[in-house]
Amino acid sequence: MPVLPTAADVADAARLIEGVARRTPLVTSHELDAITGGRVFLKAEPFQRTGSFKFRGAYNRLARIPEDRKAVGVVAMSSGNHAQGVATAAQLLGIRATILMPKDSPVLKRERTAAAGAEVVLFDRAKDDREAMARDIAASRGAIVVPPYDDFHIMAGQGTVGREIMEDLGAKNLAPDTVLVCCSGGGLLAGIALAVSEKAPTAKIYSVEPEGFDDHARSFAGGERVSNERRTGSLCDGLLAATPGELTFAVNKPLVAGGLVVSEDEVRRAVAFAFRELKLVVEPSGAVPLAALLAGRIDVKGKVVAAIVSGGNIDPALFAELIA
Repeated sequence: MPVLPTAADVADAARLIEGVARRTPLVTSHELDAITGGRVFLKAEPFQRTGSFKFRGAYNRLARIPEDRKAVGVVAMSSGNHAQGVATAAQLLGIRATILMPKDSPVLKRERTAAAGAEVVLFDRAKDDREAMARDIAASRGAIVVPPYDDFHIMAGQGTVGREIMEDLGAKNLAPDTVLVCCSGGGLLAGIALAVSEKAPTAKIYSVEPEGFDDHARSFAGGERVSNERRTGSLCDGLLAATPGELTFAVNKPLVAGGLVVSEDEVRRAVAFAFRELKLVVEPSGAVPLAALLAGRIDVKGKVVAAIVSGGNIDPALFAELIA
């Protein structure tokens, strides 16, 4: 069994990324509290460097590459947010980065990845094996593969989201009863689960996924990793991993209470609500926890709730359509 990160590793990641990653705010809304009957705190990761939480894990991973290995570069695969996180972290650390991105990933994400200095290699999400492609490129160059979620330091870095939530709620003499986390491969969920469970062991932590891509919800229900039938076809382009990560599921299985699922229409309404009521620009993938709350997918009446708004990298045309 591989070594898995702990809450202590999340604390170590927090020290390493301090002053490089941004500490993002907890956003509240009287309207949201009235709708849900709970006291809701949204962790606003659109304010993070590169516009999503992914920078945290990417920097924590790349900054640990030994100096004598940095020259070989890194290879990553991503629909967009991990791509931007790795590209920007690599740029800051003077490391060459090559990023495999699906052809149907948002143009904005591809352009920003390239603008950060990374070489972008496109692939077909439905036909190509991105992991095999990444291994081939890495082998030809002697480069280091940086996975989007199934990695010790990636998980620990993403866990700093949960650590900040616990610190900021603690400053208000509060602790979460319920934590909702958007989920694809499970790295953010794993890191947050470690950080939250250490300080609030009775808190109920849930993954949130779009319909048709609910592999975590089904895996938690069945006790073992299962896969989605489809690889494409969701508004939530960042939540299309085929199956939970091996390492992330090993962390999440004992710590996560279960999984919630939301519809495309519920995600659309959440993006629009975030803009109208919270003045937040949120991409569909980052809006699924908010969608679950607005749709009443879980009863949080009388409870303290932390929900992750994981990113805001959305194409302007799509955003205009969703908020119209």
